[in-house]
Order: sequence, then structure tokens, then C-alpha cells
Amino acid sequence: MLTSLLHGLLSLTGWPAYLIVGLLCFGEAAFFLGFVLPGEIAVVYGGVLASRHQVSLEWMCALVVLAAILGDSVGYEVGRHIGPILLRHRPLKNLKGVDQTRDFLRRRGGPAVFLGRFVSVLRALMPGVAGVSELRYRTFLVFNALGGLVWGIGFTIAGFLVGKSYEHFLKLVGRTGTYVLIGVVAVLAVLLAARKVRNRRRGREQEREPAGTSVAKPD
Repeated sequence: MLTSLLHGLLSLTGWPAYLIVGLLCFGEAAFFLGFVLPGEIAVVYGGVLASRHQVSLEWMCALVVLAAILGDSVGYEVGRHIGPILLRHRPLKNLKGVDQTRDFLRRRGGPAVFLGRFVSVLRALMPGVAGVSELRYRTFLVFNALGGLVWGIGFTIAGFLVGKSYEHFLKLVGRTGTYVLIGVVAVLAVLLAARKVRNRRRGREQEREPAGTSVAKPD
């Protein structure tokens, strides 16, 4: 049913196409639609529509970025105000992804919001969990906007470029998304470790420097 619905999207043109793609992107985190339909699928379809000249590529990119940022902001507010209640009921109660997202956010802070944009489960949960965790909205907004910009434009253009090969591309994204995140986190961990080692070396060098002698002032 979902597949036929998405294929039906390819028959749309003009404002109905913009509306459907925008709502799917907006609702992914705002209404937890990401559990049913990962947002990048709708975005790639939007790019495919642009490749068929049924919509404008520039306007589709702008719409996707705006919908993604606004949807996550709504998800943040939902998490901040009623998140604890939602976490006590299904479908979020005892959901493994919630604990993983919380742990990831606790360890990485703002960058976790950016990185979570590129993994479907984290993308649906991260805004709400950030709100529950009381991450500062200013911090959330900066990394959310940056992630939405890269993700929205990237996947829309990807859909535009692959054209009729979009189904193969979506399968590839589904298989490699988690590995990409692991690779990015690993690189960040190495950089942080290198920074700590460098700071320790600086501290040791400062300890080895002879302390300056004080000169007594004449009476």
C-alpha cells in the first residue's frame, strides 16, 4: 500500500506535489511519521519529480529544507512539553531507539542533532529527545538547520540525478546510512582523542618550565 502510494506521488505535478513532499518531511519528526516512512524517501521522490520537470528543483530544495527544519522544531517543542508523557506510552514506551538516541545526544550534544539527521530512526526521535533532555533550543536550532540544509538539498539533488534509478538509490541509502554515521562518529572520536592528547602534552610542557623568580622591590 505504501509503495503504491509513493508511486502515485510520481504522477503529481505543481503544488500538489510540493504539498505532499513538504507534509511528509514536516511530519517525520513533528508527528513521528518517520517510523512509517523515512523522510529521505519523500525527498528523493521530490528530486525525481524535478528531473521529470513536474516541479522546480530550486523550489523543491527550498521547500524540503524549510519543512525539515520546521518539523524538527515542532518535534523539539513536543518533546519539551509532553515528552515525558509520550515516553510512558506506546509506541515510544521501552523503544530501544529512544535510549540509543538519548545516549548519543548526551555524549555528542549539538553535533548529535546534525549527525542524527542522516539516520532514519535518529532523525524521527532526535528532536523530541532533545526537547526532553532540555538541550538549549538555540544550540538545537543551529545544528538542526545545518543538518536540514545539507540533508534536504543533498537528497533532493540525488533524486534529481538518479532519475528513474531512484529505487536502487533508496535501497543503497537504507543499507549504508548507519555505516556512514558510525564512520562519522569514529572520525569525531579520533579527533577528540587527538585533542585530549595534545592538551595533556601542553600541560606537561608547562609543568616542566621553570617557575619565574620574583624580584624583591627596594624599600
